[in-house]
Amino acid sequence: MPSALTPATHRASVAIGGEEAAKRVVDVLTETFSEGPFLEHPAAIAAFERPDGRWDVTVHFADAPDQALVREVVGKAAGEAIAQGIGFDTVEAKDWVKASLEDLVPVPAGRFVVHGHHDRARVAPNKLGIEIEAALAFGTGHHGTTRGCLLLLDSVLKASRPRRVLDLGTGTGVLAIAAAKALRHHVLASDIDAPSVRVARENARLNKTGNLVQVIRATGFSAPQFATQGPFDLVLANILANPLRQLATPMAGHLAPSASVILSGLLSHQAPGVIAAYRARGLVPVHHLVIEGWSSLHLRYTR
Repeated sequence: MPSALTPATHRASVAIGGEEAAKRVVDVLTETFSEGPFLEHPAAIAAFERPDGRWDVTVHFADAPDQALVREVVGKAAGEAIAQGIGFDTVEAKDWVKASLEDLVPVPAGRFVVHGHHDRARVAPNKLGIEIEAALAFGTGHHGTTRGCLLLLDSVLKASRPRRVLDLGTGTGVLAIAAAKALRHHVLASDIDAPSVRVARENARLNKTGNLVQVIRATGFSAPQFATQGPFDLVLANILANPLRQLATPMAGHLAPSASVILSGLLSHQAPGVIAAYRARGLVPVHHLVIEGWSSLHLRYTR
């Protein structure tokens, strides 16, 4: 494997109380360091919600930043107390791809085992191996949401054999590949992101399901394939809480009677709101699985 040595970077990180404040901080940091007068000091900015509802905002700089300037920028968006809480450190140079692959041991989830190329031989003969390499797109099986979806998928497939299956927001394609391997028939997969579509297609071919998994680029349920290949007996959607709530109505319009829906990508405190949105469209919860603070839901369509 070629080296992917990432040079040392300088990091500024801070915890912020809520989503709106985090967005303001990200916007002002982006305006200052990615679009403003400091372009000679490139920065990568990310924000993630924690299980406790707070947000972590992290900025990686190629060069040591002006700490006073960073505090000033954050202080204008979130207040002086938040600005004084910023921590600065240095991230050592490292081959992150190599390190991530070394850490990614095979992950069992019911009959499925998600693994990298280096662990192909470690998959037991009675398991369905899904080969997904790290750092390609969202969904390597090691995140609680992906594993939760696979466990619920395994449970659903023990009780039924859905004919029309959709993986909405497929990422690496891991869920579509799992369904195709277990059912041995066609699965439709979609993603809004063009690189993810490409990666999912490559992974489907790698896992010898390229003839079964059809991957399309689509936003929501806008593509004609959803109408021509539905209504669906099973929908998998490992996305995020807000998009899942917004998709409740169009998804219900594409479901067959008694269809199963598996949802994930939501923190545990977000699950009640998502369940309420889908219950209002005729879907009732069957199973609620929590892994590492992340919720995965199995719902059944009753209309």
